[in-house]
Amino acid sequence: MKLVRKDLEKDNAGQVTLIPEEPEDMWHTYNLLQVGDSLRASTIRKVQTESSTGSVGSNRIRTTLTLCVETIDFDSQACQLRVKGTNIQENEYVKMGAYHTIELEPNRQFTLAKKQWDSVVLERIEQACDPAWSADVAAVVMQEGLAHVCLVTPSMTLTRAKVEVNIPRKRKGNCSQHDRALERFYEQVVQAIQRHINFEVVKCVLVASPGFVREQFCDYMFQQAVHSSSGHKYALKEALCDPAVTSRLSDTKAAGEVKALDDFYKMLQHEPDRAFYGLKHVEKANEAMAIDTLLISDELFRHQDVATRARYVKLVDSVRENMGTVRIFSSLHVSGEQLGQLTGVAAILRFPVAELSDQEDESSSEED
Repeated sequence: MKLVRKDLEKDNAGQVTLIPEEPEDMWHTYNLLQVGDSLRASTIRKVQTESSTGSVGSNRIRTTLTLCVETIDFDSQACQLRVKGTNIQENEYVKMGAYHTIELEPNRQFTLAKKQWDSVVLERIEQACDPAWSADVAAVVMQEGLAHVCLVTPSMTLTRAKVEVNIPRKRKGNCSQHDRALERFYEQVVQAIQRHINFEVVKCVLVASPGFVREQFCDYMFQQAVHSSSGHKYALKEALCDPAVTSRLSDTKAAGEVKALDDFYKMLQHEPDRAFYGLKHVEKANEAMAIDTLLISDELFRHQDVATRARYVKLVDSVRENMGTVRIFSSLHVSGEQLGQLTGVAAILRFPVAELSDQEDESSSEED
């Protein structure tokens, strides 16, 4: 993401102009947008025209519109972002108050204005504009006949290809059909890797599988592999948790988040008075200045209710003020999906707070 201009007032009202450069930047943009924001960008509008003879035709005209955002639609796999709203600035082709949908895309500039830019969205801009935050890890999770090729970016796990080949069972005295199908499967996985992984950016490819599948695949991929329980996407977390892998990926945000979640589960098992989840419990732990690490899903900051969103932002700011660590998980990352099952907010405490653990857990629906 390229930051073109940032104009913020003392009360943090103002606007920023950005140019998304990578597909992942569309995910960052999705998280920056909120209902009620003002979005200005170039777009295509179908305009009806009437000639001097009275015939009516239509042309597609490129124009720049400023919309008051009403709905936001993001396609995570295609990284496409559509924003619908009403026109709030005079335009020769679009009436004031008329509805329009702007499709934001890479390498097209846009300007976003907010009544208040909070700490979470400002931090996201900093991260998005940092060139070090790139998709530098890829993964292949596989079993016989099934493989997923994924990119592990700082914000999401993107499934780039799914390979499925029917592998016949081995028969006594005749394994030729099985072996030929297995070789065909490996070849297709290699082709998928070549198509979907940019080795000029990717530092490491994880190859994970049960049994001896990964050992046979090493003939094609010359990469150190790790074990996982299956070839499905969720098995990627097991690979990322492996100490041998973690040491190689210690400089990536994805590994840091997985480790934080793993530490939380260990604490929940061995010292439950130091591992809380659910907004109400975590807030009370924060009041006691007990939070060492806050784990929170970025999905919570997309809440349409301003007061609810402000509550999460206040929690993040307060934990940092109390010298705690805040890890904001992406809801599109495998670790973020797991955190979402724990209401999206959890905390590892500096010291036990036993009196809170006896209270009834608040469900995610009640917190929303």
